[in-house]
Amino acid sequence: MATIKVLIVDDSAVVRQVLSSALAQDPSIDVYATASDPIFAMEKMKTQWPDVIVLDVEMPRMDGISFLKKIMAERPTPVVICSTLTEKGAATTMEAMAAGAVTIVTKPKMALKQFLIDAADELISSVKAASQARVSRLRNTVAPVVNAAPAAHTEGRSSAMAQTTDFVVAIGTSTGGTQALELVLKALPRVCPGIVIVQHMPEKFTGAFAERLNGLCQIEVKEAATGDRVIPGRAIIAPGGRHMQLKRNGAQYHVEVIDGPPVNRHRPSVDVLFRSVAKFAGRNALGIIMTGMGGDGALGLKEMHDAGANTIAQDEASCVVFGMPKEAIKLGAADRVIPLNAIPNSIIGGK
Repeated sequence: MATIKVLIVDDSAVVRQVLSSALAQDPSIDVYATASDPIFAMEKMKTQWPDVIVLDVEMPRMDGISFLKKIMAERPTPVVICSTLTEKGAATTMEAMAAGAVTIVTKPKMALKQFLIDAADELISSVKAASQARVSRLRNTVAPVVNAAPAAHTEGRSSAMAQTTDFVVAIGTSTGGTQALELVLKALPRVCPGIVIVQHMPEKFTGAFAERLNGLCQIEVKEAATGDRVIPGRAIIAPGGRHMQLKRNGAQYHVEVIDGPPVNRHRPSVDVLFRSVAKFAGRNALGIIMTGMGGDGALGLKEMHDAGANTIAQDEASCVVFGMPKEAIKLGAADRVIPLNAIPNSIIGGK
């Protein structure tokens, strides 16, 4: 099997060395070059183009986002963003994800030797997932939703969501999912079923992701907190580093955010969410599994299917990584397999 050629671009020599050492633990990955900024990186890319770029976002001479946009415009290439675990870093990283990066790893700041022990597997998995990503598919557009309501701004939005819903849409996604979710949620009208979402993403980044989507969408989008109601016109995203479950109190749905070990190597886990939706919503739910590496969510979607819910898998042609949907399809968990641009109308129709 051919090795994955990786270029690391970071202004810290120490970080470049640590990331190189971490990736060197896997024989299928070859860090063939490193660069202190995008200008140097472009010179090295003239000699050999990488399969995957591991990219910092805050660098001298040219920032990572400008570099990323240039790459995606000229020769789309899988990019893993290596970002600091700060609120400012999270907001900047969301810009990078919107520009076409496929996944995030958190940059080591202190205890670099410990990073090699604790986070090497995550970094290696992220690079391998990125190497399978078909980033040209991030350019897909979503068709307008039939009978879409006019745009609504945050003012007065809560009054439009006063009624209770007895129908829930549950979405699970991973690699390539930030862009796919943006396309889907932006296409939804203000009045649509309540939505609960797991997007594999590190701690702190989900808050910035939800905030960004909230400013772009007609619906309200927020990071989950225990007790949040699942109501029409609202999408709730599980926080990074914690699981989210659906609960029901009489006719009302709400979410519960819980600690716990990773499930399928992920926290939050799509399986944890989908199983709770199967239990508490049953046939009054729609389950959607979208682009992502691995198999998280496949078993949970099967439980939703067996409980009478409508279930959907995103098709291979529109996926950045056809991993999670493929596993769900293998299990017979998906009633339908549809392209990304058909998902918004399925949400409106509940099937």
